[in-house]
Amino acid sequence: MVTTIFTSPFQKIACVIFVLAATLVFSQSGKDTLKEQTIVPVALKKKSFKEVLPAQVLSGEELERLNSQSVADALRYFSGVQIKDYGGIGGLKTINIRSMGSQHVGVFYDGIQIGNAQNGIVDLGRYSLDDLEEISLYNGQKSEIFQPARDFGASGSIYLQPRIPVFNGETKTNLVMRSKNSSIDLFDPSFRIEQKISENISASFSSEFLQSDGQYRYRYRKKYPDGKVAYDTIARRLDSDIRSKRFETSLNGTFSNGSWNVRGYGYLSDRGIPDAIVNNRFDGRGQRQRDENFFVQGSFRKKLFPKLETQLKAKFAYDYTHYTDTVSSIKIQNQYIQRELYVSNSNIFSLTPDWDVSASIDFQYNNLDADLVNFSYPVRYTTLAAFATTYRWNRLKFLGSVLGTFVSETVEKNTASPDRTEWTPSAFLSYQPFAGKDFTVRAFYKRIFRMPTFNDLYYTMIGSISLKPEFTNQYNFGFSYSRGFSKSVLQRISVKADGYFNKVEDKIIAAPNGSIFRWLMLNLGEVEILGTDVNLQADLLFGKVKVRPLLNYTFQRARDFSDRKESYFGHQIPYTPWHSGSFSLMADYGNWSFNYSFMYVGERYDVNQNNIQYNYVQPWYTHDLSVQRKINWKEHQFKASFEINNIFNQYYDVVLNYPMPGRTFRFILSFIL
Repeated sequence: MVTTIFTSPFQKIACVIFVLAATLVFSQSGKDTLKEQTIVPVALKKKSFKEVLPAQVLSGEELERLNSQSVADALRYFSGVQIKDYGGIGGLKTINIRSMGSQHVGVFYDGIQIGNAQNGIVDLGRYSLDDLEEISLYNGQKSEIFQPARDFGASGSIYLQPRIPVFNGETKTNLVMRSKNSSIDLFDPSFRIEQKISENISASFSSEFLQSDGQYRYRYRKKYPDGKVAYDTIARRLDSDIRSKRFETSLNGTFSNGSWNVRGYGYLSDRGIPDAIVNNRFDGRGQRQRDENFFVQGSFRKKLFPKLETQLKAKFAYDYTHYTDTVSSIKIQNQYIQRELYVSNSNIFSLTPDWDVSASIDFQYNNLDADLVNFSYPVRYTTLAAFATTYRWNRLKFLGSVLGTFVSETVEKNTASPDRTEWTPSAFLSYQPFAGKDFTVRAFYKRIFRMPTFNDLYYTMIGSISLKPEFTNQYNFGFSYSRGFSKSVLQRISVKADGYFNKVEDKIIAAPNGSIFRWLMLNLGEVEILGTDVNLQADLLFGKVKVRPLLNYTFQRARDFSDRKESYFGHQIPYTPWHSGSFSLMADYGNWSFNYSFMYVGERYDVNQNNIQYNYVQPWYTHDLSVQRKINWKEHQFKASFEINNIFNQYYDVVLNYPMPGRTFRFILSFIL
């Protein structure tokens, strides 16, 4: 185990909160006599405010059965998504929705966004699926107006919903213990305990430990479209080891016409950083990263009057990163500390049963410390104000919103970026052309932007305070069809299809400035993305066997129109395939469950912008299979799962020169009290 010394007051405060919450869970056990009922906190009973556009959703047992280790793995099964995986368990994993860039994706945990003012990227590999009830993806934004202003500020959104305690009958305690082991020397035990404290209050505490040497065999191979092979060898991946600890606690409560929630989260890791396999070097680079991430957040929701409801949200986050490079000729050892304070108030008023209006205002404080020479030590103050409305008339639904963003920054050294004020609108529409509710057409427009990150603006010898925000304009048109059948093998069928056009303006890029050690951040890019997402689902019943196939397909033509004089003008942007998709098949029979999944990513080109033969990256695909068995013993349940990932042992790179594992095996054993 890694011994962690807490050196800052923020870390000590976070740990005290976690310990007190965990103590409260156990100390209150059995003190209250409860009615025989199922307690479901109000967080699960939220009113749906006329949602206009549907989300892509994975929930419940679906998450357990998709051969996924982390949130990043599960998101691969959504259409319109590109995952960048830098190899192995310890490698960085980021998401890109419809080719607009990872910084344009908002990732929300229990309704509050996960922030990273330093580089704008969320490492999804840090978030386990063990404690999640649901993952949902929205293009544009969630079409619900009773939400913080910050929720209106992303080009695409991922919502991670942790499990909310549910108790049946006289049960006061729920306990789940789980152990995962795999052929990549993975040891991953976890547990989750839920406690009913009173009729209206419940608590949970969970913890997970993960350790792996990260070593696996891979094939180092480069093949051009004409069939010529540049190199081909077998080696073993190094510098991908990881040892991490995660712990999370929450308190959930309900009261008359309202609810509240407090959640604490901690993640500690020490990992090797997988480096690119280039120049026939396979022995690793000796780069390491140690992270300590904590946050405490809470929410309060109350209906003040029959037509007026309000909610408050707040969060404090502390992130520490220690990067070392022990092999390079120039020894590098850097430390970074981020702090974030966030508060929000949202209000919704029902003018009529079919017409709602809302107003939200948020305030956010960010700062960044680093032990770099001549560092600026920036502080950012962000205020957001959102006004939105939804209206339903017969079979027509409309949502409109406008977001105001006001940013001010200060620095201890050098010069601060100028203040920014931006107003950005969006409009969403859905219509059911027929009397039945089976068929719906929809469309939306949204303009949004992202502020340059602290690294973009202030990183020593790289940042540029004159950078302008990066804007996106999104246009979408689609339809959905869903129908159920009785007395038929086909129980239900669902079809969703969307065509879209996105345009990114003033795209921020890094360009060399006379030396490999001196780079300059510029507003130079203009990217146009034309694409199609298709989603097909069905429920079939063959006697006692339930079968659910799911098919996703994405076509994207994402071209760079930054500079007409460049040779790559009009070329496909790096790492965006023209064609990609997935297919999964789930089957249930009694206490047995089977799952097969297929993932395909078509041809693309690497970070060099020219679409030429030398930069070509081959398509890749994987086949995965899992079998689960539930065993009931008295009032308890055991669940055993055996998985084979990458059945045909294909060697492939998601990111060029960052090889992924070949065939692996994983065994999971769960015990539910």
